[in-house]
Amino acid sequence: MKKTYIFGHHNPDTDSVCSAISLSYYKNKLGFNTEPRVLDEINKETDYVLKYFKVSEPNYLDNVKLQIKDIEYHKNYYMHDTDSIKRVHDFLVEKSITGVPLVDKNHKFVGLITLKMILEKLIRGNLRHINTSYENMLDVLNARELLRFSKEITGEVIVGGYRSMIFVKEIKLSEKDILVTSNRPLIINYAINEGIKNIIVVGSQELDPECLENARKHEVNVIRTEYDTFYTLKLISLANYAKNFCDDKRVVCFKEEDYYNDFVDISKKLKHNNYPVIDEQNTCLGLLRLTDLDNVNRKKVILVDHNESGQSVMGLRQAEIVEIVDHHKIGDLTTNNPINFRNMAVGSTNTCSIIYQLYKEKNLEIPKDIAGLMLSGILSDTIILKSPTTTELDKEAVLALAEITNLDYETYGINMFKAGTSLKGKTKEEVINTDIKSFNYDDETRYAVSQIFTLDIDSITKDIDSYIELIENMAEKGGYQFIVVAITDILKNGSYFIYSKKAKEILEAGYGIQDIKQGEYIDNQVSRKKQIVPTIIHGINRLR
Repeated sequence: MKKTYIFGHHNPDTDSVCSAISLSYYKNKLGFNTEPRVLDEINKETDYVLKYFKVSEPNYLDNVKLQIKDIEYHKNYYMHDTDSIKRVHDFLVEKSITGVPLVDKNHKFVGLITLKMILEKLIRGNLRHINTSYENMLDVLNARELLRFSKEITGEVIVGGYRSMIFVKEIKLSEKDILVTSNRPLIINYAINEGIKNIIVVGSQELDPECLENARKHEVNVIRTEYDTFYTLKLISLANYAKNFCDDKRVVCFKEEDYYNDFVDISKKLKHNNYPVIDEQNTCLGLLRLTDLDNVNRKKVILVDHNESGQSVMGLRQAEIVEIVDHHKIGDLTTNNPINFRNMAVGSTNTCSIIYQLYKEKNLEIPKDIAGLMLSGILSDTIILKSPTTTELDKEAVLALAEITNLDYETYGINMFKAGTSLKGKTKEEVINTDIKSFNYDDETRYAVSQIFTLDIDSITKDIDSYIELIENMAEKGGYQFIVVAITDILKNGSYFIYSKKAKEILEAGYGIQDIKQGEYIDNQVSRKKQIVPTIIHGINRLR
């Protein structure tokens, strides 16, 4: 069963990471093969949670773009470089392909041979020269062994087609020649005495015993085929090693980790149809053809805590989304097939409250560590149940999960926030990017909202001018119309706002504030989803 990746949004927060891990555990208990992943480095709060419950941090997922390994290419399609041309040709015809990789005895890639190469060699090449194995010669000529003294047969083909006396008188032979003749003792003995090392006897007559004994004495390879001279000469060049017909060493190969899009771009330029697939050790894995591109196994993914492509992993549109568990507004994603989409208006991610309900529906026991993760996700997203996004479902889940973990959830939640809200050692860029999400109001209006939870507000407000300059640069470079940063004080239950200049009128229109100041505190603004973003949208609408 192919693995399915479960992950939340970029800049993962505690609820996003914990929900991915909890949902993966749930799915695997039901018999699926899933693995939780994260799209970026986890924050301090999440790190505290994972260490507290002794749960390993999920591996990083860079992208889910289609790769060569996701294509149903022709695995194990290759021939050995010492196979005969005839055997290669028969393989190509049998498999209905026009080319095949060649490998050495260790399965290392050595070249690509195509029908076009074979045809060009047969038309323009030196067909007299043979370099092959004794076995290949037996196979191609449907022959039988009379004498064998070496594994290989190499030389120039000479036909004993003259009258015997003329042949002996006019034709000079050496050990580099391969004699093709019928049972003609005078010619055969002459060739043996001249030092020839390979004789192919054609026709229906048995070889003269004296000639056979003479050949044995001089260690001459002798092969017997019932084909006539004409047919033998027609086939003999097909006994050559395949590597002898493979001249082009500049073959473009791909690895399984290479990306589908890169392959498409390169193949369009080269206009070839056959591409070997190799690994890092140059071992040949098979053959990739342009026609294989229709057969792909897209990576399977389950999204938690988001359903917008801008917040998700790179290459998402090339993946197969099999499920979404979320609590946000419906985003811009589409799927080719119907999927399970669990979306509920509850405070926590995907929510951990939603996942808790999934466990309840299946009557699945929740281990202490998984319960702790779900509890942490809900407390983080609802600010220890103080956020206006908090629902009765969240409260029910917190009480049940706190009982499983045997924790005082309020004390644990405060310790979790303390661990996560420290800004010590962070650059201004890291502070802003800790939890920033981008949104599209329409095709022309793209904006971002960063939320910073901290108990040390002064560390930001004392440097407010530098932060304003930073977010102006981020807006310009990131292609945003504006950026809003909410610095949330969980004890006061409100947020301080700083923003890029194009957000000023929108915030004023949304909150009904005249001449809003940088760093202005607005009470009861702690939820980005239910309070801050809706107010921004309201402000945009009022100005249009």
